[in-house]
Amino acid sequence: MKRRHFLTACAVTSAASFGEPIPPNTEGSVHQPARFVLGCQSGPADEERLRFFKRHGVDHICGWPDNWRDLGRYTRQDLEKLQDRCAKHEISLDMVGAPFLTSSHIDREKRGAIVLGQSPERDRDIEDIQKSIEACAQAGVPAMKYNLSLLGVLRTESAIGRGGVRLSTWNLSEAKSDPPKTRAGDVTADIFWERIAYFLERVIPVANEYKIRMACHPHDPGVPPQGFQGIDRVLGTVEGLKQFVAIQESPFHGLNFCQGTVSEMLQNPAEETFDTIRYFGSRKKIFNVHFRNIRGKRDNFVESFPDEGDVNMVMAAKVYKEVGYPYMLMPDHVPTHQDDPDRKQAFAFSYGYIKAVIQAVNELA
Repeated sequence: MKRRHFLTACAVTSAASFGEPIPPNTEGSVHQPARFVLGCQSGPADEERLRFFKRHGVDHICGWPDNWRDLGRYTRQDLEKLQDRCAKHEISLDMVGAPFLTSSHIDREKRGAIVLGQSPERDRDIEDIQKSIEACAQAGVPAMKYNLSLLGVLRTESAIGRGGVRLSTWNLSEAKSDPPKTRAGDVTADIFWERIAYFLERVIPVANEYKIRMACHPHDPGVPPQGFQGIDRVLGTVEGLKQFVAIQESPFHGLNFCQGTVSEMLQNPAEETFDTIRYFGSRKKIFNVHFRNIRGKRDNFVESFPDEGDVNMVMAAKVYKEVGYPYMLMPDHVPTHQDDPDRKQAFAFSYGYIKAVIQAVNELA
């Protein structure tokens, strides 16, 4: 019988209310090892990439089936084929990316009916997500990540970092809203929230039924309340993320918590990031972590290597340990260089850094 590895523990419902952040409580847990592990989501999850993961100590991943963009929805067979390939390399498939609902810009997206609020097309697309959730349960994949994005990842001209790497950058004062509007037209906060609620009201009950954690990525980056290209990015603030997780009371409704994106929302990320982790982590709303660092603050930041940003990453990992976070810490965006066109060098550096951070927090009292 083919051997498949997958995470079996499901998150439990937090009894906490959505009020003030819960203070740290480390009594009796100081010497307990962290439960989180190094992960990655870079693809494709083919034989070459899986060998690369294994060489660098990555034993847990978020992956996508072969030709996933053309599938529309996942079947049990799609996911079991991917699981079998991972198992061959002793790698656990802990999460899959949704078959659509990516971070792309709506003008480049073929299936945008959910975020565009188009009926009946969005009902068809929601059904495909529901069926994909069912397939995850049948195959034993415990979580799915997704985006609810119209603008994709907004950036301005990149900065140059150490060794000549290019660093992804956002400076709102230099950003040009070109074209001024997307095919979505004007999308106010109220309109966006209606579309998000419509989706969650139909998807989270299915996630509850099949016990599949649904992890939504924040909007990267946040924009001013008046919007950008006519769109108010409601998941681009901490308050917006609090509102999002409160829409459905469920242990299977939470966040793909991109620490880099969350830090980009803050005026003082070096200080404020930790309480934000505490807020969502204590409520068991973090289902995956993009363990990324930045320099700067809201509306003006540069993505950095993890060791040179403004946020103390060892301290951040200690907070994840404090709140009992049990899933993956992974790099997502990494610096690029012409000598590293597929970014494997930058990912390998990040893997080693995260492994060292995990060891450090397990040694710290």
